[in-house]
Amino acid sequence: MIKYALRCDLQHEFEAWFQNSDRFDEQKAAGSIHCPVCGSHAVEKAPMAPRINNGSLTAQSSASDDQRAALRQAALELRQAVEEKCDYVGTNFAEEARKIHYGEVDERNIYGEASLEESKELSDEGIEVMILPWTEQNDA
Repeated sequence: MIKYALRCDLQHEFEAWFQNSDRFDEQKAAGSIHCPVCGSHAVEKAPMAPRINNGSLTAQSSASDDQRAALRQAALELRQAVEEKCDYVGTNFAEEARKIHYGEVDERNIYGEASLEESKELSDEGIEVMILPWTEQNDA
């Protein structure tokens, strides 16, 4: 496995793991890699510092495990807050967001499913949307 620092054309930076460097190239050519912030497929490798093994693999693994647990907890808390404070509209998210934006229905906070293309179209129309990490509560 290899971890790359990536950057989209809007300068959003994020990291992703790949089986190997060829797999990154294959997924990029297929358009499978996208920015988790804006959905852009114009993604390139960003400069990153090399990782040097200093012999303390156990300490590094523990820190990584702790970081993963903290991120997972934060994602679960985010999910809980969204579910408590927003109305679930399922796959009608794009349609409902437009109705709210154009004043066809009362304004309210919503969440649901939308494709990356739908999310980009909403954003292009000036409708504020956000792609969220959606961790299942029973994930291991």
